[in-house]
Amino acid sequence: MRVLISGGSGYLGQHLVPVALDRCDAHYTYFQNDPLALPGASRLDLLDRAAVLSLADQIRPQAIIHTAGSNRSPNMEAVIEDGTRHIVEAARLCQARLIHLSTDVVFDGRQGPYRESDPLNPRHAYGRAKAAAERIVAGHRDHVIIRPSLIYGLRIMDHSTAWIATGLRAGQEVTLFNDQWRNPVWVEALSQACLELIESTFLGILHVAGRQAMTRAEFGVKMLDWWGIDDRASLRIGPSDDRWPRDCRLDTSLAQRLLATRLPGLDEVLAAHRPSEV
Repeated sequence: MRVLISGGSGYLGQHLVPVALDRCDAHYTYFQNDPLALPGASRLDLLDRAAVLSLADQIRPQAIIHTAGSNRSPNMEAVIEDGTRHIVEAARLCQARLIHLSTDVVFDGRQGPYRESDPLNPRHAYGRAKAAAERIVAGHRDHVIIRPSLIYGLRIMDHSTAWIATGLRAGQEVTLFNDQWRNPVWVEALSQACLELIESTFLGILHVAGRQAMTRAEFGVKMLDWWGIDDRASLRIGPSDDRWPRDCRLDTSLAQRLLATRLPGLDEVLAAHRPSEV
């Protein structure tokens, strides 16, 4: 199968692309820098509609996995909403199956755990942009919307942990919230699920997250432990404020029934990969 992956330079993309290249005729895009430097790469500005459609017409993918659209870019809303709109047009042009990566913060965090059918009510700009993107994707006949939670890996430090580690090493006060609940998802499992879904007949929304729920504080400390970050004099544990959704736990029962890919919790992943003592 010929697959086009947007956002190959992002955190998920850096893990997904190498696996996809081993399993199918994979092509990927990046915006500025390409840390992978692998075959099948194309520089692409998702805001350039003509360029998106031209690349799709050149590759003619049978499936598109749309991972691009982070909360760190200065034109975040445009990249997420307009970029997704252009990707959907490309999928229609090629009659391609579309796997779209959304987020758990499309929910307001008041009544977790959330099922796929629960109403959206995002509390900040990133969540609102992702919710808008979901509505755009829903207009494509052959689509899957994946809602993950905090994405982490054990080979490349995730962006959140890297930000925390940088602050602590600089002696800056960093607060990890003990009242925000999420389902961290292992990037290797998420990558496998994306590839499994391009071959599936499933249509609609799927919560693809780890089966273990924990607070942001628990998650942050466990990741600091894994990466051996001991500079914690300026680390604080405490509550968040009302700007942020508190309980974005996801009900993953549908994904666990549907997918062959396992969705382990963080403790299970860490235990399986911790070096054994001699």
